[in-house]
Amino acid sequence: MSVSNTINLPKVQFGQYQISRLIMGDNPIYGYAHFNQLLSEHQKEANTSDQVMATLRRAEEVGINAWQNTLTERSAADLQRYRDGGGTIHYFCLSRGGHWYDDPSLIDEAAKHGPIGMAPHGSGVAGRCFQENRLDYLRDILKRIRDTGVMVGLSVHNPRIIEIAEEEDWDIDYYMTALYYLQGAREEFEQKFGHQPLSEIYLREHRDRMCGIIRSTDKPCIAFKVLAAGRAINSKNQIREEFDFTLKNIKSNDVLLVGMYQKFNDQLGENAVMIAELCQG
Repeated sequence: MSVSNTINLPKVQFGQYQISRLIMGDNPIYGYAHFNQLLSEHQKEANTSDQVMATLRRAEEVGINAWQNTLTERSAADLQRYRDGGGTIHYFCLSRGGHWYDDPSLIDEAAKHGPIGMAPHGSGVAGRCFQENRLDYLRDILKRIRDTGVMVGLSVHNPRIIEIAEEEDWDIDYYMTALYYLQGAREEFEQKFGHQPLSEIYLREHRDRMCGIIRSTDKPCIAFKVLAAGRAINSKNQIREEFDFTLKNIKSNDVLLVGMYQKFNDQLGENAVMIAELCQG
């Protein structure tokens, strides 16, 4: 399907920046499929550095002006190559798993790559600090981000962490909010059946709760896992319904973070058209 480059994708204020309401994630690019190892390997093989450059250029064409990725040696190299070629997409940095938990000095290294905002990983840092009753340590990590001069983000899977951050007025500029709480769903499954599930579980009631939390904060949110890590993409109508639900249940100054895979179709263009149409409606 050919999609026009003339797409009126709206933007919202995000600190001092204007950010498109649809931004691009990196899970399908670097093989974090959240499905199985075969799909992950397929994605990594397909996304050569040249393909990543083409994907980022296509994002620019359809009005997507921000990319969130996990900082690794490979993603940093792709980001630098893209910028060296004149690329202008804004970069949101997410920590790699628990790396910033284990070594907070990595935050200063990450800041050297020029992100507009940085956030510690939702499960590897924020979730771990919550489980270990070390929220003061999490706040120290956030302060270290603040000291770099970029926007401070808090990535969260467990909505209770946002409630605490709001109650205690933490120094945060934006939240990254997973619409599905995978660890919580796993725990519910184990309590009910007495054994671990074979794969990740996505519960609609978790999505409803997180959307309520998103609406309760004045801070802008980056909503992710919008398509349940590829479990809600069986048709274009289903994708549109998922986007429509999310847009109607978050704030007008929030954005959707979606991993998109250009191997088989122009997901960037098609999704940008859907978001633009839904925002107009």
